[in-house]
Amino acid sequence: MFKTQHFGLIVAGCKNVFQSAFTTRSFGSTSKAKLRRVLVVSKLTRLEFEKTRDQALSDERLEQKIRDRGSDYDAMKYYHHLHKDVEEDVIKSFQDESLEVRVVNRISINKDTLRWADMLVPIGGDGTFLLAAGRASPFMLDGARQIPVVGFNSDPRRSEGRLMLPKYYSTNVNDAVKRILAGEYRWMHRSRIRITLIGSTTTERPPPIDLHEYNVSPVEHREVLGPRDTQHQSGSRILPYLALNEVFIGEMLSARVSHLHLRIDKSDIVTKTKSSGLCVSTGTGSTSWLTSMNRLSTSNVKDLIEIIKRRSNASSLNGIDPEAISEDYNKNLVFSPDDPRLCYSIREQICVGVWPNPKGLESRGFARQITVKSKCIDASLVIDGSIAYNFNDGAKALLEVHPEDALLTIDMN
Repeated sequence: MFKTQHFGLIVAGCKNVFQSAFTTRSFGSTSKAKLRRVLVVSKLTRLEFEKTRDQALSDERLEQKIRDRGSDYDAMKYYHHLHKDVEEDVIKSFQDESLEVRVVNRISINKDTLRWADMLVPIGGDGTFLLAAGRASPFMLDGARQIPVVGFNSDPRRSEGRLMLPKYYSTNVNDAVKRILAGEYRWMHRSRIRITLIGSTTTERPPPIDLHEYNVSPVEHREVLGPRDTQHQSGSRILPYLALNEVFIGEMLSARVSHLHLRIDKSDIVTKTKSSGLCVSTGTGSTSWLTSMNRLSTSNVKDLIEIIKRRSNASSLNGIDPEAISEDYNKNLVFSPDDPRLCYSIREQICVGVWPNPKGLESRGFARQITVKSKCIDASLVIDGSIAYNFNDGAKALLEVHPEDALLTIDMN
């Protein structure tokens, strides 16, 4: 994820915009007083999730219920305490440096605690980091400032935690805190996707659903973080949530075909597509769903080599290593987290008969902005796998990257 790539003078110019916008903030380089308040965003562990879902049950009855359904309660409890041990270590390390620390989770986080904080510290995995990053939107905080987000992986043996600090710091938390206060890092500005819903009908749609809240209790979405979506006179509105990883648009029932109209950049051509949905990714998200969606297996490469050999009567392909080819191909799917471009991927695009219409749209490519119109029945626009907006027939959205929306974090490799 920290791989550096060069994309020419245009991208370099965009990077300069990012840097000029955010280099004014520096913790520890001149005075520790610049970092005074740390907001720890705690992972909602599986055991805590179970307790939240069955709040009326005692610990003993909850344990028995979990065991009765065949789940491993002992493992659930073990990993709960594993996470809490790392969390306590992080809290103590900051407090030992005379910093004020508060702790919230995905249920208790709100705009008042966000405005209080100088830095957000998610502890858990990439899901917890995405939660914190989603709440650290300039729209949520009245555009006043950017809050840096620095995460600790609480279970590096089971979680890759690409968004977090390197795994070394999971067991050496104090080293990380001292390096932060000493300014021994470089700032990283991760591009995020801004979503604008277009058209007067946007005001008629219901509020979004927090998919994590829905898992705990299927109730109406509660607005925990104002202000609400930015409304324009034209009827379009900018959503208050920015996507750090990706935006997915498609039918909620995976077996149903998603019918979407796409305009790439400012092209005059609108392409009608049928597929299993559209994924629009940032460089940060390119290591995640985008790669999983487009990766080439060693078996695929072997099949292609055999086809080439048969069609060309070539014997010189015998020395080619299919595993090395697939590895190189999959690595090339990843691009820099501060790249201002979007990478779109049309998932399982139907390419028979008249589809896509007109022909010629590749199932994956880069763009500066993407306009999507829905012809779906029961679809959603999902931000980072968490916040879902209804996106049915007639709904229209513009996806783009703005330098001022970048997430401020640090690289300590």
